[in-house]
Amino acid sequence: MEIKVSNDVKNLAVDVLVVSMFEGEKTSQELANTYAIDRDGFKGKLGQTYLLQTYGQIPAAKILVAGCGKRDEFCENEARTVVYKSVKKLQQMYAKTAAFDFEAGFDYGKFGTIGAMLADYAFDKYKSEKATRVDEITFGNVSEESVKAGKTFGNAMKFTRDLANEPAAYATPSKLAETALSLDGIETRVYEKDEIEKMGMGAFLAVGQGSVQPPKFIHMKYTCPNPKKRIAIIGKGICFDSGGLDLKPPASMLTMRDDMSGAACVLGVMSALKEFHPEVEVHGLIAACENMASGSAYKPGDILTAKNGKTIEVDNTDAEGRLTLADALVYACELGVDEVIDIATLTGACMVALGTAAAGIMGNDKDMVNRIIETGKNVGEKYWELPMFKEYFDSLKSDIADMKNTGSRYGGAQTAGVFLQEFVKDVKWAHIDIAGTAFLEKPEKEFIKGATGSGVRTLLSYILNS
Repeated sequence: MEIKVSNDVKNLAVDVLVVSMFEGEKTSQELANTYAIDRDGFKGKLGQTYLLQTYGQIPAAKILVAGCGKRDEFCENEARTVVYKSVKKLQQMYAKTAAFDFEAGFDYGKFGTIGAMLADYAFDKYKSEKATRVDEITFGNVSEESVKAGKTFGNAMKFTRDLANEPAAYATPSKLAETALSLDGIETRVYEKDEIEKMGMGAFLAVGQGSVQPPKFIHMKYTCPNPKKRIAIIGKGICFDSGGLDLKPPASMLTMRDDMSGAACVLGVMSALKEFHPEVEVHGLIAACENMASGSAYKPGDILTAKNGKTIEVDNTDAEGRLTLADALVYACELGVDEVIDIATLTGACMVALGTAAAGIMGNDKDMVNRIIETGKNVGEKYWELPMFKEYFDSLKSDIADMKNTGSRYGGAQTAGVFLQEFVKDVKWAHIDIAGTAFLEKPEKEFIKGATGSGVRTLLSYILNS
C-alpha cells in the first residue's frame, strides 16, 4: 500500500473518499449530509460506516462516512481504529484508491498511517491466493512528518509480525542472527557456541543443547553522540519450543514458532531506530536457540550455572525462556546501561491472569514501570503491573542449588519475575510478559489471527521519549 499526503483530497478522482462524522455534527460533504444524516439518520457512532454512490457529483466515485463518536472523546488511538476499520471496509469493496478527509482537530497522520498499515497486513507469503489490498490511500489535514513516522512504526510492526509468523524451519537462530546483521545503522556482533561457553552462559547453552540448530547470542547496538541515556532491550529468542524432555502436548506445540516474539520485537525496534536518530544508546540482545527433546537435551534435575555464577536446578525443561533470559540479563547489566527491559512470551500463567487484552509488567523501579505503562497507553498497548513479593521466591528454593527454574503453579508469572530478578544487578529493570498478546488464535480488534508485533509501539516510543 502506498500512503500519500495531499492538501486537496476533496478533488482527487479516487474510488472512495472517506469522510469523518462526529455524533451530532455534519460531515465535510453535502452529499453525505443529505443521504447519510438527513435521509437515513446515520448517527456517526464510533466504528459505524455508511457508503453512498456519488454519481459524478464529486470526483470520487463513492463516499464512505466513518463514524468517529463524540468529538470530545476522539483521540489518536481512536483515529487509528477508525482508519483501520475504514481500510478494512475498502478492502471488502475491492477499492484500489481512497482519500481520507478527516476533520480530527489534530494531526492524526502517524496513528492513521499505523491503522492503515495494520489493516493492510496479511501473512500470505506461502499462499497461492494473495489477500485483497488497497493500492493507494491519501491523507488530508495531516503533515508529511507524521505520516513518515507512522510508516516507520508500521514497517517495524510488519517486520516483527512477519518474523514471528514464519515457520520455525525458516526463523532459526541462524536466521535471526543473519537478520540482525543486515540492519542498517546498527552495529551487530553474533557470538557462536564456543564464545558463549567462554562467557559462562551455562543456563542459555543448556536450553539449546538438544537441538541441531546452533545457538546464537546476538548483540545489536545503536549509537549516537553524547547519549542522554543507555538502554538495553532483551527479547526472548526461543525459535521453537517443544518443551524439551518435559514435552508439550501436540496442540500446545502448534504455534510455538511464536516463542521468539520477544526477539522479533527487539529486531523490529532496532530496525526503526536509524529513521528517528534518538539521543539514546540502545543495545538489543537476543539469546537465540531451540528447546528440543533429544538424546543431548538437558534434563530435569540438572544443575546449571548462569553467567553470574548462580546455580539453577532444572525442575521443568519447559520453563526454558527464563534460563536464556537469565544469562542475557547478566550480560546486559555488565554493559553499563541505565535501564534494562526484557520482553518475552514467558508464562501461560500471565495469559490466565490477563488474557489477550494486556501484557504483564513488573520490575525493580516503580517510576520506570509506570512510564512504560503510560507509554503503552498512549500508543494503544495495555500493560498491567504484577507484584513481585519476596514470598514468591519461596517456591523456587532448591535443596541442592541456589534456586529452581520453576515453583508453584500459583502466581506463575510473578514467580518467573522474581526468578529473573536474581540476575539483575545495579540497574533499573522491567520485565514484560507478552504471552497473551503476542500471538492471537482468532482475529481481535486491529489484528488478524497470528502474530501482533506486541511491544513494538511501546518500546520504540519509550526509547524516543527517553
